[in-house]
Amino acid sequence: MTLRLVYDEIRFGVKQACHKLGYPEIEFDVSEASRPEFGDVSCNVGFLLAKTLKKRPLDISQSLAEEYKKNLGEYVSEVSAHASGYLNFVANYSLLVPQVVHSSLQANYGSINLGKNSKMVIEHTSVNPNKALHVGHIRNIIIGDTVARILHKASYDVSVLNYVDDSGLQVADIIVGFKYGGYSDTPPDDQKFDHYCGDIVYVKTTERYETDKAFADLRSHVLQELEEETSDLAKFGDEITRRVLEEQLKTCWRLGATYDCLNFESQIVHSKLWQVAFEKMKSMGITELEQEGKNAGCWVIKAESEDDKVLVRSNGTATYVAKDIPYAAWKLGILADPFYYKHYAIQKTGRVLWQTTLDSKQATMHFTGDRAITVIDSRQSRLQNIITKIMSDFKSKPDSYIHLGYESVTLSPDTAKTLDLDTGGKSVQMSGRKGIYVSADYVLDILSGRTFDETKKRNSELDEMSLVKISEQVAIGALRYAMIKQDLDKIITFDLTESLSLEGDTGPYIQYAHARAMRILEKYGKSPNFGASLGDINTVYEKDLIKIIGKFDLHVEDAAKNLSPKIIAKYCYHLAVSFNTFYEHVKVLTADSEDVINARLCLVYSFKETLAKALQLLGIDAPERM
Repeated sequence: MTLRLVYDEIRFGVKQACHKLGYPEIEFDVSEASRPEFGDVSCNVGFLLAKTLKKRPLDISQSLAEEYKKNLGEYVSEVSAHASGYLNFVANYSLLVPQVVHSSLQANYGSINLGKNSKMVIEHTSVNPNKALHVGHIRNIIIGDTVARILHKASYDVSVLNYVDDSGLQVADIIVGFKYGGYSDTPPDDQKFDHYCGDIVYVKTTERYETDKAFADLRSHVLQELEEETSDLAKFGDEITRRVLEEQLKTCWRLGATYDCLNFESQIVHSKLWQVAFEKMKSMGITELEQEGKNAGCWVIKAESEDDKVLVRSNGTATYVAKDIPYAAWKLGILADPFYYKHYAIQKTGRVLWQTTLDSKQATMHFTGDRAITVIDSRQSRLQNIITKIMSDFKSKPDSYIHLGYESVTLSPDTAKTLDLDTGGKSVQMSGRKGIYVSADYVLDILSGRTFDETKKRNSELDEMSLVKISEQVAIGALRYAMIKQDLDKIITFDLTESLSLEGDTGPYIQYAHARAMRILEKYGKSPNFGASLGDINTVYEKDLIKIIGKFDLHVEDAAKNLSPKIIAKYCYHLAVSFNTFYEHVKVLTADSEDVINARLCLVYSFKETLAKALQLLGIDAPERM
């Protein structure tokens, strides 16, 4: 049982009271009371009926309270009308406490059947395979991975995709560098291959374009060769991009992200999927051939602006948006699947990662969905809106394709200085082309090193392996939480020093609350007796904690409906704050009687279990020691 049953009972009771009093049916809100003196739950029905009934909200709420009292139900102990006009309720804690505690012990606690096993595709990460992941990419990865976890908890059948653009301009640039710029395809011994490609080959090659036109012209040659599947340059490009991808995935897996399928752009091109999508658009009247003006001879999308409407140029080449359309249609199962699937790896969680192939000897799989979510930063909103419109036309459903946008990550002035950049006291946008970024591996290594030292001070008896494990859990928790706690439409200014803070509204603060609960349980030395009475849980601090524990599934539902990972982050933080307040004001192991000790230990255990499940949705581990 959770607070959902309390809310549902109140909704039913208020409707019954309205019916008996002859009040008209109306939709109203039932939510947590805004202040403790209002009780546990408030209802705004009095305000909504006031205009129709031509009565004061207080008078309406008083009459409803009197009627409701005739049948309080199971989960309400008091109902009253507040002077403000709200109808307020107090929960029946003698029933609420044991049911929330016992429910929280279930493995699937917090799960809801919102998705009803409908198929949902989520694409995220999709970093060009020419460089290492930087802090800006981390936000995409963590948003996508967290939303996938939340939707799975909400009973969606989720497939997670990672699009590999192995035939684009940035890949062509590193191929130019390796083949014509004199760079060896073997990095220095102390450097990962993805770092070498991004920091040296890519940056230096693009710098040379600016002063060497003949060298810059090689890019077009390489792009043409990459389209020829059997050319030597295409084979070399495939080898290089897969080496970069392998290193990128190591970083993603370190962050806790996992995938179901890698989709290679080169295979989408060679599958002729675009031609099928193009013919479908023609037959539906979505696109037309312009006969005059600056776009004469171009196939364009009807009713789009001049800047975005061209799909196929007059020379027959497809535009950027045209390349995304067939992939989006494939994700929604609109077009027949031209791919077969080959085993790529077993990820740390045991989850199999597949990759697309055009080899008919490989397996047949299904990674399409009823709906598709594409996680791309907000700078791509204009083009994503076009794809969203076309996909809704294809499926006749307005919400079949969803662009989950987010704002970028910039570097603070102090962090920029570590890269020898003088920004005049302003934050700076990261750029892989210019080499202006902080790599994800670097940040994780710094965070892990700092937390290792702190953990060792606090837990000198732990062995090296345990300390490394904890420090990695805390480092990843700090980084993931920092990227999730912000609204998606807010720019994050990344500061290396600030990100190392282990206090305040941070991942480590929340993780420490879990470790603190574990220490209390360890000190007791035996498991609490959950079969005993829990009636001794009655202080305001215990009640506040039990209410928050009981709202877990409500927050999962809210986060899933709104595709908002921040909701779960806030829930974890408020749960940790409530527990720490409880810890400061309520004796547990030194309480007055064994019954009270046991009841409070049951509450501590319930908190520990719930927080661990909530953190899991954020991709954050709950350490037993810190």
